[in-house]
Amino acid sequence: MLNIDIDSLIPHRDRIKMIGEVLDITPESATTGALVTSNWPLLDGNAVSPLVLIEVVAQTGAVIDGYKRKEQGKASGKGWLVGVKEARFNVAEISVGTYLVASVGNSYSFDNYSVIKGIVKAGEEILAVIVLQALRMNEDPTSD
Repeated sequence: MLNIDIDSLIPHRDRIKMIGEVLDITPESATTGALVTSNWPLLDGNAVSPLVLIEVVAQTGAVIDGYKRKEQGKASGKGWLVGVKEARFNVAEISVGTYLVASVGNSYSFDNYSVIKGIVKAGEEILAVIVLQALRMNEDPTSD
C-alpha cells in the first residue's frame, strides 16, 4: 500500500467512498483496494450487487485523474459524467468482508474526455471487466 491521501484525489465521501487504499499508481493507471462493508450501497442482506463494481472502477479512475492533476500542480477535479460502455459481471453477488482489487488504466484520453478499462478481482477470481467513458464536469478552462 502506498501512503496516498485518497481524499485529496477524489470527491467521494461517507457511504459512497469505496476505495480504501492505493496499491500502485502512475499518471495512466492505478490499482486500488477496497473492502466490501455493510455500509456499501446496494446491500441485500449480507452481500452487495456487482453493479457497485462500476463505482469501484470509476473511483479508481478518479484516483488516476486526481493523481495526474496533483502532479501537474492543478486543483483536484470536482466531478465526472460517467457512462458505462461495457460491463461483464462474473458473479451474482459479493459478500460483505470481501477484499477487492481494482486495476484500472486509461485506454484513451482527450481534453476532458477519457475511456478507462477496469478489472476487479477478489483474490485471483475476476469479478468484473468494465469499460467506462468519462467527461469531466465543472471544468473551468481558465482556472488551470
